[in-house]
Amino acid sequence: MKDNRRKPELLVPAGSLEVLKTAVVFGADAVYIGGEAFGLRAKARNFSMEEMAQGIAFAHAHGVKVYVTANILAHNDDLGGAESYFRELQDLQPHRPDALIISDPGMFSIARKVCPDMEIHISTQANNTNWQTYLFWWNMGAKRVVSARELSLEEIRVIRDHIPAEMEIESFIHGAMCISYSGRCLLSHYFTGRDANQGACTHPCRWKYAVMEESRPGEYLPVYENERGTFIFNSKDLCMIEYIPELVAAGIDSFKIEGRMKTALYVAAVARTYRKAIDDYFASEQKYRDNMQWYQEQIAKCTYRQFTTGFYFGRTDHNTQIYDSNTYVNESVYLGIVEEIQDGLVRIVQRNKFCAGDVIEIMKPDGQNVPVTVEKIYNEEGEEMSSAPHAKQQLWLRLSGVPDKYDLLRMEKKENGDE
Repeated sequence: MKDNRRKPELLVPAGSLEVLKTAVVFGADAVYIGGEAFGLRAKARNFSMEEMAQGIAFAHAHGVKVYVTANILAHNDDLGGAESYFRELQDLQPHRPDALIISDPGMFSIARKVCPDMEIHISTQANNTNWQTYLFWWNMGAKRVVSARELSLEEIRVIRDHIPAEMEIESFIHGAMCISYSGRCLLSHYFTGRDANQGACTHPCRWKYAVMEESRPGEYLPVYENERGTFIFNSKDLCMIEYIPELVAAGIDSFKIEGRMKTALYVAAVARTYRKAIDDYFASEQKYRDNMQWYQEQIAKCTYRQFTTGFYFGRTDHNTQIYDSNTYVNESVYLGIVEEIQDGLVRIVQRNKFCAGDVIEIMKPDGQNVPVTVEKIYNEEGEEMSSAPHAKQQLWLRLSGVPDKYDLLRMEKKENGDE
């Protein structure tokens, strides 16, 4: 038994209020979100203060915590706005965030002054690679530090042995990897003027690169993007679903999923799978091992780039990169979230095309995937439709089985690529 081990928190990303609710319902212990400023996902939809208040209230009503990112590397012009922003978070009603995620020491100082009783977690952007760094932040008043992605499990074990038991370690266990040192990338700003360290990354690590001239061997030649090149910086995605015991044994307190720009379907699938894997392991390691095929099958239904274990078991090599493309594997099509059920009809905001007669799947938080047939489709005016080709339509569906509120609807991607 693992009575001497702390059951880790499952920390799930959300880029919108809809996705936050999905993360909560599908098994998150905590959700991390970004406001309209000072986070590192400027292209995510992010939360207004009103949406943040709604999301935090929803999460707290379900016993789930919410952490707000403010992890840019701040410039002088950011500091005045940061103080105002932290004050808004401090005064948020009826519920405040449970913690702020910060990387910059200047932002940390402002947050400590404005939000003295709010937890501060130190972002992976701060390059937290050794136990002295952890102790530094602990002595400054931080509750938790997010480990650099470059750390092995053995290095994390050593950190755990050198820091107070009350201090928390958070580590990424699933999602996109970065070619740069814990996200400190300069390529985006160099190529496009959009600063990754201020939330505007254009992801040049996913571009295709090639040497300009092949006829001049021995010379150091510049590279540029063209149809003949290689995706030299393109990493596989992290997936640690097969290594929950090793993560727990390393002393990690919070298992973090990457992906504040992902859909509700992705968040639901990943959260539900890791929720079950963690719970199964703490019930019985044999149960966890016996259910491994199910975890792998469910993770494979998410959008992903092929998987790697990153740096957890030592230094990486060429096998952790994808050199021939930057495309995702995507086996499922997201149709919508069940928002209301009335007289046997199901209301959704439709996200991808489907038709009457299609066999789709009700994805439930408890792990069930229930196949049903779309018997009827109606628009907002009650007119029957044979198909739903336009995204964001409000639709009412009659299905051969009735889902519950907040269940997700999805279908297998058709072989011809039509959705």
